[in-house]
Amino acid sequence: MFCFQCQEAAGGKGCTIQGVCGKLPRTAKLMDVLLYAVRGEAIVNRALRDKGAAEEKASRQIIDALFSTITNANFDDEALKMRIDKALSMKNELIGTAKKRSIGLPSLPEVAFHPAPDRYESAAERVGVLSMENEDIRSLKQMVIYGVKGAAAYTEHALNLGFADPDIFAMIENALAEVCRPDIDADALTALVLNVGECGVKAMALLDKANTTTYGNPEITKVNIGVGKNPGILVSGHDLKDFEELLEQTAGTGVDVYTHSEMLPAHYYPAFKKYPHFVGNYGNAWWRQREEFATFNGPILFTTNCIVPPLPAATYTARMYTTNSAGYPGCKHIVTDADGKKDFSEIIEKAKTCKPPVEIEKGTIVGGFAHHQVIQLADKVVEAVKSGAIRQFVVMAGCDGRMKIREYYTEFAKSLPSDTVILTAGCAKYRYNKLGLGNIGNIPRVLDAGQCNDSYSLVRIALKLQEVFGLKDINELPIVYNIAWYEQKAVIVLLALLSLGIKNIHLGPTMPAFLSPNVAKVLTEKFGLSGKI
Repeated sequence: MFCFQCQEAAGGKGCTIQGVCGKLPRTAKLMDVLLYAVRGEAIVNRALRDKGAAEEKASRQIIDALFSTITNANFDDEALKMRIDKALSMKNELIGTAKKRSIGLPSLPEVAFHPAPDRYESAAERVGVLSMENEDIRSLKQMVIYGVKGAAAYTEHALNLGFADPDIFAMIENALAEVCRPDIDADALTALVLNVGECGVKAMALLDKANTTTYGNPEITKVNIGVGKNPGILVSGHDLKDFEELLEQTAGTGVDVYTHSEMLPAHYYPAFKKYPHFVGNYGNAWWRQREEFATFNGPILFTTNCIVPPLPAATYTARMYTTNSAGYPGCKHIVTDADGKKDFSEIIEKAKTCKPPVEIEKGTIVGGFAHHQVIQLADKVVEAVKSGAIRQFVVMAGCDGRMKIREYYTEFAKSLPSDTVILTAGCAKYRYNKLGLGNIGNIPRVLDAGQCNDSYSLVRIALKLQEVFGLKDINELPIVYNIAWYEQKAVIVLLALLSLGIKNIHLGPTMPAFLSPNVAKVLTEKFGLSGKI
């Protein structure tokens, strides 16, 4: 196998024996084949789209397939093979449509690719990452692919709430089709990377619209980090639609519901505050789940990625469930029924047999500082800046991870002067959101906008400040970007920021292994991208 898509790539170069994430070689090969299959599917659907005949069901299938290959999302080989089958079948259906309409298709290997199911693993040898021989071209193409994976993740959440944008489908499929071109050069790929960044902005804006239209604008909220006396269900991942359905189905059952890691921001949405059995947040970032899931005692529902294998069967495997693009062998997968609903009754009945969670901490943490809420506070923020009470903002959004080097972000937050405000989103906040860094006047020094996709809120806040201060360039603001990354949703956030013209971003704790020296040099020279401060 070879995989270097996440920050923990072995030796800072790539995983070749087994993924640091826990991904086995067979799983990695199936993901390579799945990605190759959906690239072929995208080529054909793009050709149909040019003639007004694209199939939305193909676009949605591509979105799901991409999401399932994100780091820590799906470790179920059978589920991956099923997705390969669907991609190849859908591609053939699209080819049939193209023939009926006399629509010409490009002669590319991805279009003709159709191995038998028993040949999927051997096919990976010729379609994997290293099949792209030129180091710089490979680097740029992988950046495009990892970016569309992140964009697909955010798009799927919006789709689950009934919000779609054909432009996003078109941009994702165009990016996948373009990387298949053998003649595409570095300049064209660099432009494509920025186009993917624009797609990321659209995807995050669509998801923001979906979330706020459905559940209201996030508001300042104190979140309980202790526990109640009832048995509970712990929800991890990112999908708010699943969370809503679970809250509805657990109402009046005597089972409490808790958030974990990236689900923490569910507490900020007004629509969820009506549920008295929505008790609080349990634990910290995803990588501490083994110890925290063991003490939680009740079932765990993974709505998306962030699974840490191998799972300890004796402690919580039997009470772990997955849904959407997530999957793990041996764990029950909850599917959507014909009416678009999910039945969580099995999880609820399981919870009733479990002990209440063991309390691992007490108190509250404050969040809910998405763009709508912060813009309402704009006058106070501007006054604090003009008076000198706030001298600088530091954007510390992104992902957390288990490497010891990530303690840097905690120490960095501690070392910031007392006139500095941290703007954050994503699970990176768990490195400093419980430090008690205090306030500047009535403004907390840590403003948590929400999930990683809510990095869009941080951009909206920055653009509002630019407008208020009458600046011509967003880079003139007193904002420093010190962003942590781990997987592909962080990659699309980075590309989105670059597409908006934001420069001098510090990215860490290590630079991506998929950046070749030449590509890294271009990003440094053109955008001022560098490692952690």
